Amino acid sequence: MVFEDMTFGSYGKAERKAQKAFELYENGKTSEALCELQTALEINPSNSSWHFNKALTLDTLNQFDAAISEYEIALQLSVDDLEILNCLAIDYTRTCQYDSAIEIFEHIQELDANFEPCYCNRIITYTEMCQHDFAEQMFYLAQQLNPDCVLCYYNIGNSLFARGLYEKAIRCWLRVAELEPTHPQINYRIAQAYWYKGDNARSRDQFLAELRTNAADVDVISDFGLFLLEVGNIESAKEKFNRILELRPDFAAALFYLGEIAFNSTDYERAVELFNQALQKDDTLTGPRYRLAQYSLMSGKRREGRAYLVSELKLAPEDADMLVSMGSMFLTIGDSDLSTHCLLRAVDIDCANADAYYYLGLVSATKGRFEDAAEFFDHTLDIRPKDVCALKDSAVVYLAMGRSADAAERIKKAMDLADAHTCRLPAGTGDDSQLRAIYRRIRLVQAGERIADFLCRFKPRFVFKKSPR
Repeated sequence: MVFEDMTFGSYGKAERKAQKAFELYENGKTSEALCELQTALEINPSNSSWHFNKALTLDTLNQFDAAISEYEIALQLSVDDLEILNCLAIDYTRTCQYDSAIEIFEHIQELDANFEPCYCNRIITYTEMCQHDFAEQMFYLAQQLNPDCVLCYYNIGNSLFARGLYEKAIRCWLRVAELEPTHPQINYRIAQAYWYKGDNARSRDQFLAELRTNAADVDVISDFGLFLLEVGNIESAKEKFNRILELRPDFAAALFYLGEIAFNSTDYERAVELFNQALQKDDTLTGPRYRLAQYSLMSGKRREGRAYLVSELKLAPEDADMLVSMGSMFLTIGDSDLSTHCLLRAVDIDCANADAYYYLGLVSATKGRFEDAAEFFDHTLDIRPKDVCALKDSAVVYLAMGRSADAAERIKKAMDLADAHTCRLPAGTGDDSQLRAIYRRIRLVQAGERIADFLCRFKPRFVFKKSPR
């Protein structure tokens, strides 16, 4: 009898803990809610709803792997529960387990073809898989069940944005704003689409609209700061990044971008200070070591510069232009292997990056691999036909290979472009006199080839006969 009372009391305590967890969760106190739910489940681990609520709480804390485990336990206790299945599939998408997510969404569809979220959320999964045709199919299936689903319009907008269809993405997101004006970050997403579309005035308006409703959103402020940098409003951009540091003093990216502003203003001492502060806040941030390497090389500190570049490379940066720049710096200090590594990585990220192919050509030329160099320069010129550097350097390579006719063609084209001023000569191209000097070398080689060819074909008019004995 005492045992039964104790058991009932324990389960009553578990119920109270679960109720308190709900109240804490509703008030935004997710960590405290998680502790209360854990206590409730220790008393009664067979309550499916509490496992489900714990998973939702873990999702709020971005602990998706732990949430998946809780959803799977909840599903064992409540087999084929549509809500649990749906949330589990969403977390599989969040953790890039796309095949598992699709399998569950399709299972939901088999259980109940009218469960609209299984189509709506599948838009996200297919978008992340870059299967945009399937994403659109899910959108239209969802529309048949709920033509005013806000999340459907938002999700398909992301698919359109990923494909560069910015005008269509904007229309979808404007529909979201119409249906649900308070939808999180909707003005921000519209601002991004206008920005990528090149409509800076409307982009600015949408950024400001977002900040009027959520003035402390660090992500929005940061992107707005980058937008202002791009349009040349440097002082306003500085104000935004400083505002971020007021809200979150440990936000390393803000320190980095302030360092970028100082660096581009040639205030190198301040820039170095800011880059080092950014690394103190987050030593995994890409960018600061790259800039510190540039400054070290500018100051003649090649060993220090190389150390910064190697450290940056270990972070596996995904910016193709940065990798090209790093490759050029490694080439400058004579490390052709790491230069090649950076440049090939840049090509993997952006197969149409003309500068990456150009520097790969230079690396190959320095190693004496002239066939490879010529091929890389050809790739550069396929992408950027008026690249005087590539024309000039490929002419030199062709000359070294004995292909004087090809060399003459390339250097003539480079000279014509320089004379016509149809291109901007980048640093290192050399002036017109350098191009003409290469041209004269080619002409001399061609002249030598013609003389040799003439001598080979020359047949003497008189043939000496052997004297009679």
